[in-house]
Amino acid sequence: MTAQNSRSGDELVAAFNPMAPDQVENPFPMYVRLRQERPVFYSAMFDLWVVTRYDDISEVEKDTARFSSVGALDARAEPHPEVRNILKQAYPKFVSLVQSDPPDHTRIRAVFGRALSPQRIAAMEPSIRATANGLIDGFVQDGFGDLVQQFAFALPGFIICDLLGVPRADMQQLKGWSDDKTLLMSATAPIEQQVESAHGFVAMERYFKEKLQERSKKPREDLLTLLVPQSMGGTAPMSEQEAVCNAMDLFSAGHETTTSLIGGGMWLLLNSPEQLEAVKADPSLIPNALEEMLRKEPPVRGFFRQVTEDTTLGGVSIPKGARLFIMYESGNHDETQFPDPDRFDIRRAEAKKHLAFGKGIHFCVGAPLARLEGRIAFEQLLTRLPNLRLREDEPAVRRPYLMLRGFDHLPVAWDVPAKK
Repeated sequence: MTAQNSRSGDELVAAFNPMAPDQVENPFPMYVRLRQERPVFYSAMFDLWVVTRYDDISEVEKDTARFSSVGALDARAEPHPEVRNILKQAYPKFVSLVQSDPPDHTRIRAVFGRALSPQRIAAMEPSIRATANGLIDGFVQDGFGDLVQQFAFALPGFIICDLLGVPRADMQQLKGWSDDKTLLMSATAPIEQQVESAHGFVAMERYFKEKLQERSKKPREDLLTLLVPQSMGGTAPMSEQEAVCNAMDLFSAGHETTTSLIGGGMWLLLNSPEQLEAVKADPSLIPNALEEMLRKEPPVRGFFRQVTEDTTLGGVSIPKGARLFIMYESGNHDETQFPDPDRFDIRRAEAKKHLAFGKGIHFCVGAPLARLEGRIAFEQLLTRLPNLRLREDEPAVRRPYLMLRGFDHLPVAWDVPAKK
């Protein structure tokens, strides 16, 4: 590498900030250069080693011995004393499926295998379709609305509540607490906001602890009952702490990513008139279109790992104890895997190779549910909202997060159908 190229690479690394407005909107030109010039690099801004190429990300995902998930989502910054004092009311450690390695991961995943079996997911199709249609009924005669706030958030939110066995009326409160949990991971928000979020985190933990205690006395046909530990009279080979933490993660993961899939996927379709018309004319294209949406606009920008030993990745030396950020968003646009990666193509043959659900043992346990919810959402929205289109007078608003990608607002309009 020449001195000039080295300086150029250094400037590129210094400019890396997925939360900057231009990179929130369109980070992909930067990723092209990073994959070519600095595929693995250290970001001082985030105190992270960032991994951008598909093959390197896959290597990390498949090697849990060198790249651990334990504590991967823990906040790096020391919490403010007031926040730390509040969190003393919670478990000292958050332990869940996504933050575990074998053998704990194997033990916990077996519980989820039963809870989210293909048969259980398939049986939910009538309920999901009825929920989608019920939501559309609420705004179909308006002729305009916010697709994220009025549909994409509520559909998976209601469904994960049904799966867990908690009231749909609790969804908004649980969503607020879930946002508190996400905010605490960074420990960079204003202190007042961190304090409020710490209270929310503790409240969410107590909520699921109480629900699990209820299920231990009165079992039901729901996911929370399957999470009741053996020590509480249930069947799950996990501690109460693990059961509570996994219930919290299930709610968060169960709605957050599918919301982004629906919002981001619809944004792609509405910006691609020919492909939109093709899907409307032939709904059998929707499953592969979903995979291409997940590739092009992944709901999770990337995930974290802890390096357990001095190692080399992509020709770069990384020290033991370093924290990695594996960027699915960049890997999904890697030219070596996806020809013409910036093109949105609902018929793309290799679309399902995307990294949006991860790889290896941490492949998303809820992927079948997300795919089912996504398919039904697009089937119903495209059928029931004629001439669906983006609003020209109100822009879509993306989420400015490091880890998550998606829209907070997606204003749309449609032709009001005649009342039956």
